[in-house]
Amino acid sequence: MNTPKQASTPDAVHYPLGDTLPVPGDTVEVAPGVFWLRMRLPFALDHINLWLLRDEIDGVQGWTIVDCGIANDETRATWEQIFSTQLQGLPVLRVLVTHMHPDHIGLSQWLCERWNAPLWISMTDFLTAQWLSHKEGGAVVGALAGGGGSADHFQKHGLSTPEDLEKIRARSSYYSNMVPGVPRQYRRIVDGEMILIGGRHWQVIMGYGHAPEHASLSCQELGVLISGDMLLPRISTNVSVYDADPEADPLGLYLASLDRYLPLPDNTLVLPSHGKPFTGMKPRIGQLKAHHDERLAETMTACKKPANAREIVPVLFKRELDIHQMTFAMGEAIAHLNYLLRRGKLRRQLCEDGVLRFSVV
Repeated sequence: MNTPKQASTPDAVHYPLGDTLPVPGDTVEVAPGVFWLRMRLPFALDHINLWLLRDEIDGVQGWTIVDCGIANDETRATWEQIFSTQLQGLPVLRVLVTHMHPDHIGLSQWLCERWNAPLWISMTDFLTAQWLSHKEGGAVVGALAGGGGSADHFQKHGLSTPEDLEKIRARSSYYSNMVPGVPRQYRRIVDGEMILIGGRHWQVIMGYGHAPEHASLSCQELGVLISGDMLLPRISTNVSVYDADPEADPLGLYLASLDRYLPLPDNTLVLPSHGKPFTGMKPRIGQLKAHHDERLAETMTACKKPANAREIVPVLFKRELDIHQMTFAMGEAIAHLNYLLRRGKLRRQLCEDGVLRFSVV
């Protein structure tokens, strides 16, 4: 999931459908055989875009679902309305999930069982979701998919408010509450694979940094990219360091992954998980890179005197944050610090109070 961190949209980004939005339980056709639907989310980022693709497998006509929504009664009810009004009496043939965050995989088990359909997903994200949906996995990693990690992880990076630490400790079941389970079996998808959906080839483009192994889907015949969370039109994708992998460089991985979309045609219609379908992918990639360049420069300036990640949060985020947003913000602040540390711009010191502080080399 992503932090609603607003970024100005360049003029070259265009919304071909204008202000059109699908109402709950309905769909909008955005390309031949590609239908857009929305589900509500109980967060500041209050919606997720999901996709229905007209399909045929082994001579059976039906649908492929791309992404699922979180596991709650409202989302199930919205899906049931979709099933009764939008499927033309045809079955769901497979459920394809871009990555393991709760708004994308939460209802996968229910959907797969509901339709006796297989789950298609990358191996890394399948195994991660399987682990975290169990209570012990969630307890070990803390709020992994909720922004960055456990109270101990954040405390080591300067989050010291007792109330905040206690709230984070209470979130050990955060993931499993929204992803109560995933299917026992899955069909692995890999980078570069061509998946035949509805007689058209969709190429898998794996991206990194936001999730362990995030799958976008490009259909050049239709001129469409289902970008998941890797390319969003108005907010920057959350990129966090988790307590299970505290030395990670997810920001470096994310920025490198953006280049993997550049070979796509300029007029590609991007179907993001949040926001509206847009064109202008390449200018948007440039804007996202410039955004992070600015934040990295601000982080460097802030580290002219030794600073911890909690002190970097207001440098990157200029507004008040609730505890849900704070977990995202802390994870992202650590990601910016680790990026600069990896490239020899910053040094790191574990101080006597047990807090890691970073300073300019």
